[in-house]
Amino acid sequence: METWYQGELVGGLYGISLGCSFFGESMFSRKSDASKIALVALARHLDAHGFDLIDCQVTTDHLCQMGAVEIPRHQFLDMLHRSILRKPDPHVWQQLSGLELTL
Repeated sequence: METWYQGELVGGLYGISLGCSFFGESMFSRKSDASKIALVALARHLDAHGFDLIDCQVTTDHLCQMGAVEIPRHQFLDMLHRSILRKPDPHVWQQLSGLELTL
């Protein structure tokens, strides 16, 4: 997911998905809050396509401000097991092209 401002790439994130889970691997910002905007857009998109889990890997104030919660390992593994067995919309990634977010 990329965040662009006035024709310049200013932030974003990447990760992988399995089933209806997304695993964030890395975020970057060249402009304040650019990675936050990318994450919000991605979360909205994934929610609209039936995803039920975004693994952020590490709890940070930055992520908690946006609604992330830390869950016990046993609960995470249960959620993960159910989520990766689900089949996502086969067009979920093609539909990201040209996605715009208005806050």
